[in-house]
Amino acid sequence: MDIRGTRAIVTGGAGGIGSALGAALAQRGAHVVLADIDPGVAAVAEGIGAGSFTGDTATSEGIAALLDSAREQLGGIDAYFANAGIMGPRGIGEDEADWDRIFETNVRAHIRAAKALLPEWTERGSGCFVTTASAAGLLTQLGQAGYSVTKHAAVGFAEWLSITYGDAGVQVTCLCPMAVDTAMLQAGAQAADPVDRAAAAAVTSAGAVLAPAEVAECVLAAVEAGQFLALPHPEVLEMYRMKGSDYDRWLRGMRRYQRQLLTAAQAGERG
Repeated sequence: MDIRGTRAIVTGGAGGIGSALGAALAQRGAHVVLADIDPGVAAVAEGIGAGSFTGDTATSEGIAALLDSAREQLGGIDAYFANAGIMGPRGIGEDEADWDRIFETNVRAHIRAAKALLPEWTERGSGCFVTTASAAGLLTQLGQAGYSVTKHAAVGFAEWLSITYGDAGVQVTCLCPMAVDTAMLQAGAQAADPVDRAAAAAVTSAGAVLAPAEVAECVLAAVEAGQFLALPHPEVLEMYRMKGSDYDRWLRGMRRYQRQLLTAAQAGERG
């Protein structure tokens, strides 16, 4: 896909990977609308010469309003970067509302956006859907069941989109990074609870902590090359292969790794 002239929406655009994606797209000559529930997205968008939308892009109503706004601002939509996401509660969650919230944001928002865009994209034979998942969607996330489960689901939905609509001209790219220097990662590293800190350490100790701009460059390179997986941390692919080669061994290793991280986090708390 040629980025130049592309009319693109980026959700979660007020900061982190989303704002970096917006800036990288604009630098390549794309026309961009940044969307976020955070009103600060307007200032971020203005800074890169992009349009903006403030609203909840996880709901059907929010997505419909976003698409209407983007069409008005851009004249059409060629690419949708489903980037907004949340970490969710620790462990298995306290109640059903925890699971509803993370599924709405991390999975159903992607489904709703794709459902709204596919008719026009398949009719004209072109379109690009980019999913921000996580290495947790290929491997797992220690500590947060909701995050791990929904990121697996996000990868699965992206795979299904590519298989089902690839021959109709819809390109799909799925981003699966490990540690990225964002507010989400920083919150986990500074959490009061040792389980939360151990979960963050699982990510930061497994590979380099990348700047959002580095991740954005990786994503757009994958889009331009027509690749499904965008892996800013190439070692994730090797970990994924190891997991598939001996699942039981991998599970034992992950349990051992979790014990080590939790012990270190608890020792730091006592210290």
